[in-house]
Order: sequence, then structure tokens, then C-alpha cells
Amino acid sequence: MDLDALARRRTEIAQQHLHEDHPPSTARGLHHTALLSSDVETTVRFYQDVLGFPLTEVMENRDYPGSTHFFFDIGNGNALAFFDFPGLDLGGYAEVLGGLHHIAISISRENWEAAHARLRAAGVDVMEESGTSIYFRDPDGARLELIAEPLGTMYGQKVV
Repeated sequence: MDLDALARRRTEIAQQHLHEDHPPSTARGLHHTALLSSDVETTVRFYQDVLGFPLTEVMENRDYPGSTHFFFDIGNGNALAFFDFPGLDLGGYAEVLGGLHHIAISISRENWEAAHARLRAAGVDVMEESGTSIYFRDPDGARLELIAEPLGTMYGQKVV
């Protein structure tokens, strides 16, 4: 792997496509990201009780009779949603090339520290990075990041 060539290509892409005067996005925001849950109660206890994301709705999944579709408030009008699929053996979470790597959720420093303590108290394996990010897996193995940075910034640099 030629790291210099990769760096040059990254620079070329930025020069060609990155514009300071870009038009506004046509999107209003992330409505929800949907993940799978092997057990609704376990998922609710983790996201609501450990992470502090209130459960806001529970309904039947219109795509699969008997399946539950449920939502958590992750702030700023955004939601994290889940489906369970009772009777289907979906296997465990798999992080694969081309699939979901992780979900990064912005959180205040005070809430970040409190969530970090609750995760540790719950026995969740947590990896801290750069003093502002903690990475961990939910009960089904999905990788999450809580980042103590304002929306639109990454390690102090404006990204949106």
C-alpha cells in the first residue's frame, strides 16, 4: 500500500469536491438510524438506563408481523431506532467491509463523563480515544461512539 499515493488522492478529491461555499444540504437531518435488537427489554434497558436516551415510541414493525419497531431520542430531533424479528435467527452483529462501522453520537462533556461511568458500572468494555470519544458495543454488538464534541465538529475541526 502506497501511503503517499493515498494521501495525494485524498488531497485531489478534496480539491475537486470540497467547496467552502457549498450549497445548503437538501436534507433536514437524520430521521433515524435503524439497528437490530435480539431482545427488546435488554435494548431498552441499555439505551435508556445506561446511555440516557429516552424511549419515545414502541410500535409494530409494518414489514414483519409480530416485530417491534422502537425509538430512542438522541437529541436535536434525531432518533435511534430498532427492530426485533422474533422467530428469525439473524445471528450476531457482524462488522463487515461495506457495512456499518459505528454510530457516533454527540454528547456534552458532563453527560459524556456520566455515561462513561454508567457504562463501566454496567461492565461494558469501553475504549477511550483522544479524551473526547468513547467506543463500546451495545448488547447486540453494534459499535457506538459517544463524542464530547459539538455537532458539526470533529476533534475541534469544523466538518459540517
